[in-house]
Amino acid sequence: MTKDYALLIDHTLLKPEATKEQIATLCQEAKKYDFASVCVNPTWVADAAKHLEGAKSVVCTVIGFPLGAQTSATKAFETKDAIANGASEIDMVINIGALKSGQLDVVKSDIQAVVDAANGTLVKVIIETCLLTDEEKVVACQLSKEAGADFVKTSTGFSTGGATAADIALMRKTVGPEMGVKASGGVRSLEDLEAMVEAGATRIGASSGVKIMNGLKSDSEY
Repeated sequence: MTKDYALLIDHTLLKPEATKEQIATLCQEAKKYDFASVCVNPTWVADAAKHLEGAKSVVCTVIGFPLGAQTSATKAFETKDAIANGASEIDMVINIGALKSGQLDVVKSDIQAVVDAANGTLVKVIIETCLLTDEEKVVACQLSKEAGADFVKTSTGFSTGGATAADIALMRKTVGPEMGVKASGGVRSLEDLEAMVEAGATRIGASSGVKIMNGLKSDSEY
């Protein structure tokens, strides 16, 4: 069962102070446990891709991270650059301010710009649930689906809160069975992971993947 859980985990290291050696270790751990991916900042994509050559795990990176306040053109360029460097999955942050301003066309076109730039590469949309009302969460998920994204994701792990089972359930109800739902931020134990899966998550973003697989609780925030 834990082996199956490993396949759900994006093994994550997004801290700004992450070193080359830590990225190498992250990739070694991913290969050992067969995690779905390693999730790293764009500057480490090429390194991670080299470390994971021939592995089951792929490279995931973050776009417009962590605020989502970059222009759509910038996010599109970041996406193309990341894929050229070896990224197989893209986790983008929505324009949160535009959503809260009611500029839904701006939010949708921003997501669409990344989906188009990804050109078939899997795209997960980070809606940053801790900053949204339930109504806004629903709208963000609907816009992500309309824009052709593959997943919706709760959190960056760098704001005021992370994933909750209630948010996962709401997101799953909104997008239906066709899209993936990723829980990230604060998933620190096997019990946390199981609660998210039970609520409807199909991917877990965690920096504590190794501890989760070994049944230990982590004090990590992401």
